[in-house]
Amino acid sequence: MMHTGARLSRRAFLGAGAALGVAAAFAPSRVSEARVPSVGPITRSIALSAGETELRLLGPDKPPTRILAYDGEPFRTIRAKKGDRLEIAFDNRMHEGSTVHWHGIRLPNEYDGVPTLTQPLVQPGGRFVYRVPLDDPGTFFFHPHCDETGQAGRGLAGVLIVEDERDPKFDAEFVLVLKDWRLAEDGGFLALSEPDGASKAGTFGATRTVNGKPAERLEAPANGDVRLRILNIDSTRVMDIGVEGAPAALIAVDGHALDPIPMDDLPDGIWRMGPAQRIDVALRMPGEGGTVRIGDYRAAEIYEFATITAQPSRRAARRFHPPGLPAARLPRPDLKRAEQLTFTLQQATDAAVKEAGLPPDDPLAKALIDSLCVGATAYWAIDQQAWPTGAQRKLPAPLARLKAGASYRVVIKNGTRFPHPIHLHGHAFQVIDSSSKRLPRHWADTVLVQSGETVEIAFVAAPGDWVFHCHILEHMETGMMGWFRVV
Repeated sequence: MMHTGARLSRRAFLGAGAALGVAAAFAPSRVSEARVPSVGPITRSIALSAGETELRLLGPDKPPTRILAYDGEPFRTIRAKKGDRLEIAFDNRMHEGSTVHWHGIRLPNEYDGVPTLTQPLVQPGGRFVYRVPLDDPGTFFFHPHCDETGQAGRGLAGVLIVEDERDPKFDAEFVLVLKDWRLAEDGGFLALSEPDGASKAGTFGATRTVNGKPAERLEAPANGDVRLRILNIDSTRVMDIGVEGAPAALIAVDGHALDPIPMDDLPDGIWRMGPAQRIDVALRMPGEGGTVRIGDYRAAEIYEFATITAQPSRRAARRFHPPGLPAARLPRPDLKRAEQLTFTLQQATDAAVKEAGLPPDDPLAKALIDSLCVGATAYWAIDQQAWPTGAQRKLPAPLARLKAGASYRVVIKNGTRFPHPIHLHGHAFQVIDSSSKRLPRHWADTVLVQSGETVEIAFVAAPGDWVFHCHILEHMETGMMGWFRVV
């Protein structure tokens, strides 16, 4: 006899059926195990949870803000060694579904953290175990890939630093995490997305912070060498990063080493950095008592987010020779034999947004919307194909079907009036050309494509289903995302 407490209500039955239907009907076929790169033996296990904590973003005497964070630590930082294999047990202690995307890390597709495409959504109280190989040294980060505007907008992001035993020695190292917040006077959040912002440059926050503070006041030895790891994890803001008071050089982009470029040799002496991009900068401290200033020079009012004061030391003044970082061993595309693909970033049209045809009372509809983490309206598209939004319910066809191990050149044309930082999951790519001629050739995982600009990237395709999207989060959630299937 069945106990009455074990009976399923019709509503529960329909909900269960919806979840099963989504898994069966909409999950794409997996790449066979033999073709997925092996993580190898686990060298370190980490517990990671997402939930609420408090941070006084408005000031020490102002009301606190309930933010989202991993392990209760704003911008939780994980340091590991190149070659480590991490097993990370993620517990979702929030009131909505989430996943974790390991931004910039080359890893098996099943651990990439994209709901529906690579894994089920981790529901409140649920757990998912990620196995993350760390083959490339550098500065990376991790964040949710569902309701990113809401979850990342409220602070849910962490830093992943992969150290290499070949790294040059510095006298000091500082991690600087840049983010804006949309806050009301009572410490609560304003609307994190508004139509006028989502359909244009994005919805900006007015409270700017570095590491959750208005500014950092740091110290380093006089005449010493300093490494800065600067991360733009904002949802929207493009920043022009510059250094004053010390000779400085760009030594890595998105974690990947490049031949040091003096900051003074860059256009206007700054590096333009979109959301999700990172840079490493080496600088030589001035003599005792001198001050170095690091800021964002893009706005009319300079945001000076860090100062470093030179403390007494025995180091003598000497000529600055910026140290180079060890390069990652990345699969290098064969540019002569690479197949070329072209994609245009566009405003969405009616042709880009197609109804899926599910009746509004179908129990699959909401389950699928939740699993795809879609936005309400489509404003953006890639080659007139928009990621699901609003009434659209189906996972779109891939932008392209690629062959694992083959080389590809991808031309990205920005046909809009706004910049778009374009990110490709699961790969490091070479930025090989830009129509503005402003970019050096370098490795990256995200490239900022200015209005009217064309940028060309190249990579060796890794097996799996990989999304390709704008990292202005509102643009991504309102259509500017697609995916490549690589088999």
